[in-house]
Amino acid sequence: MTRYSIDPERHELIATWETGEGGLATRIAAVPAGADTAALMRLARALTHLSEAAWRTYTHPASAAASQDPNSEGWRRAAERKSFDEVPGAIVQPNLPQDGMLDVEYSPLVESAHRAGRALHALGNADLTDAVLAEVGTELAAVENAELGGLTGRARQAVLLSREGASPVQVSAADRLLEQDPFGPAALFAEIDPTAAAVAAAHWLAAAAEVAAEASGHSPTAVLFEADNIEALPHETPTLVLHLLEAGASPYDAVTGLVRHTLHIADGLLPDPAGLREQLQDIDDDLAQHAGPDTDPEDTGLRLTPLDPKRPAPDLLEDLLAGIHGCWLLHEEYEELDNEDDFGDEEDWDDDEQAGQQQDRSRGDFARLVREAAATHRDRLI
Repeated sequence: MTRYSIDPERHELIATWETGEGGLATRIAAVPAGADTAALMRLARALTHLSEAAWRTYTHPASAAASQDPNSEGWRRAAERKSFDEVPGAIVQPNLPQDGMLDVEYSPLVESAHRAGRALHALGNADLTDAVLAEVGTELAAVENAELGGLTGRARQAVLLSREGASPVQVSAADRLLEQDPFGPAALFAEIDPTAAAVAAAHWLAAAAEVAAEASGHSPTAVLFEADNIEALPHETPTLVLHLLEAGASPYDAVTGLVRHTLHIADGLLPDPAGLREQLQDIDDDLAQHAGPDTDPEDTGLRLTPLDPKRPAPDLLEDLLAGIHGCWLLHEEYEELDNEDDFGDEEDWDDDEQAGQQQDRSRGDFARLVREAAATHRDRLI
């Protein structure tokens, strides 16, 4: 989201936001030197809350809710998204106290606009009001552009957000980047919505696991466990995704399901009570079998979600790309065993330059095989 602040030295209202490559800032308007500081700070706070509410309609789209029935979560999300049109009017003509009473809007977005409008009303500066209206228009347009898959300008902050859904435009863009570099180019984090990038990465992970499985003889869902013996990897989450795909889930459903589950937990909800009961039962069984009298229950390490609740989609994307790297590690190990059988000790593989060239060839061969496997199963992304 965009954060708004007052610079008391320069007498300016400024906006700042993060992108995948660092933070940006812009000057919104000059404020009168003698303006009420408290009213200015209320304005900045209300605009920050407005941005937060607007971007929540992006990260929690109505289409990702289980139901659209009246009074359901999906129905409420759709109503909040439609309230974008009410924002300018609320800023220009906010609810004001009448006989000691104040109407408060149900919509967090619209109420934030009314609060910004009340702060502007107290300040009484027409130029500042016009500047705020233009700025709010820019912020809401950024959300709309992100929904359409256009992450440029102000909409670039979406690359840091976790969304319950994924734009087909962004999934296709991520797929093209992974086709260029199946190990995951830096642009995947700087230019693509992380949920959409993770959807594409799940497809490429499945292809990489297929290649590693063929070389090693292990099943595709076991290759990352084996690769973890070569190099420490965050193998649990990508292995879970591979199991979901093997069970028939699409990359879209597997990824958005995990992200949605984690976002619900971050919101303080319990999305899967039955699953939690199973987890607790497994822990009880483990404690009964392995725990001693001095075992601390906190050491059981129960996690409500495999992803980081503060950044689930970027965390998942990182793990999936680590999984692709792990598949290469296993493929390389079996490739080296084959080379030893063919050439014995005739070649000196301890030479750093030669070893580096061999690794580059190995990664190139692996990438070629993964591209072929991904192309064969292109229907997974449709």
